[in-house]
Amino acid sequence: MLIIEHDMPLIMSISDRVYCLERGAIIAEGEPETVRSEGHNVRFLYIDIDTLRADHLGCYGYHRDTSPNIDAIAAEGIRFENVYASDVPCLPSRTALATGLFGIRNGVVNHGGLAADLRAEGPKRHFIGKIASNAWASKFYWAGWHTASISSFPFRHSASWWNHGVMEAMNLMRGFGGERADEVLPGALDWLDRSGANDNWFLHLHLWDPHTPYNTPDEYGNPFEGDPVPSWHTEEVRQHNWGLAGPHSAQEPWGYTPDEWGHPPPRQPWNADSMDAVKGIFDGYDVGIKYADDAVGAVVNKLSDLGVLDDTAILISSDHGEAFGELGVYADHQAADEATCHIPSILRWPGLEPRVYEGLHYHLDIGATVVDLAGIAVPAGWWSGESAGPALRDGSESGRDALFLSQGAWACQRGVRFGDHLYLRTAHDGYHAHWQPEMLFNIADDPHEMHDIAADDPALTNEASGRLDTWIDEQLAIALGDQRDPMDIVLEEGGPYHCRGHLDGYLERLRETGRGNWADVLTDRHTANTG
Repeated sequence: MLIIEHDMPLIMSISDRVYCLERGAIIAEGEPETVRSEGHNVRFLYIDIDTLRADHLGCYGYHRDTSPNIDAIAAEGIRFENVYASDVPCLPSRTALATGLFGIRNGVVNHGGLAADLRAEGPKRHFIGKIASNAWASKFYWAGWHTASISSFPFRHSASWWNHGVMEAMNLMRGFGGERADEVLPGALDWLDRSGANDNWFLHLHLWDPHTPYNTPDEYGNPFEGDPVPSWHTEEVRQHNWGLAGPHSAQEPWGYTPDEWGHPPPRQPWNADSMDAVKGIFDGYDVGIKYADDAVGAVVNKLSDLGVLDDTAILISSDHGEAFGELGVYADHQAADEATCHIPSILRWPGLEPRVYEGLHYHLDIGATVVDLAGIAVPAGWWSGESAGPALRDGSESGRDALFLSQGAWACQRGVRFGDHLYLRTAHDGYHAHWQPEMLFNIADDPHEMHDIAADDPALTNEASGRLDTWIDEQLAIALGDQRDPMDIVLEEGGPYHCRGHLDGYLERLRETGRGNWADVLTDRHTANTG
């Protein structure tokens, strides 16, 4: 046990067991080691583009020119092909990244209710809790870096823990998550003018433009007016999806009714009643990516003007993706599936050669990798994330054998991504009546999840189910607090936050729109939640 003495400096290079906040206070013990990153005069910029799916960027093979500035960074850096958010959507994903812990361990899997707050650490909590002391930004702070974040996320989700370790927490916008890049960019450029030429800084910059609603200014136009939609989304797919049920389905792409907002969101049709309407939905999203990409270009140009671009590490990634017909969902992020969990991750790090990296990783593995590359010790044994730094340094490949994925805000669903496959287990369908309790997809051949093969391959389905059961048991054994499964808590509270209170009205809408068969299915499944 260590005691803080009055003459110890505020920023120390000795250990995370020591925090100099109150003279003589016993702060913490048994924390993993951290050291100051001596000799690493690297600046780190994390450009966090909300709701950005990998396959809508040029560097990941997209046919539209959505991302020329991001593509240029990818050409000079490491493009991770298979990075997945462990927990989705927004609040669970960033909580996992900030804490370094899976949602099943930190407790956050939902957007409301008890499972939208961190688990209490209990009677063993020290002056600074273990979650705060081991937060992603805290690792940089305790190593002597200047840490900053420009984001409305902590306001939007009451997630103060995002700012653990952040010296400058700036919500300079009033969009509460709906702000455009032109509203975020001035604060970012001002910060860079003031601090960008300094050494050893960590800046998180949050852009929201691809997040529903896609509200790029009208005067920006539509750069993709002449471009077709992705070839996989055919009229046959549209017609199939038109008959399905669920919020953000083809007949209700903006909620539980097409006019839930009183009008369609900016740049959007009422529903997906034609391929022209489908194109409008795709266009709105892709224009949002392009608008965010322009902001990326402006920030990179500022770094160049300051003469620090070559010494600045840049990570471009996201919290989750967006579905455009996958599992019947449009313009939202409601499953633990490929469309929602597979995210881009592009890392340009001074001294590392450009490459494409194929290994399976979580987004919190990339967080651990950045800490490692910065010369800071990763909290092994505490974080769920594992660094890919050794493989990046020696040019080899590494990765996880399987990834375990979670969605608790729009559905209660967990997945296993392994080999060529994705297994999904659904405890609450989010009123997507066609979702089965177990589904299996060959992601290599069917990345848009058109063909559920669970019934065709029961052995592989059972193998994936067993893997998931083992993982859940292992994680709950090391979880904080009372070690209850937070997904069980969501179910006990009445289901995912975004579903609560909507069932009766939605059953009525389904019957009014010729989808009474799905209303009957949902009534049978959710009898306790009706009335």
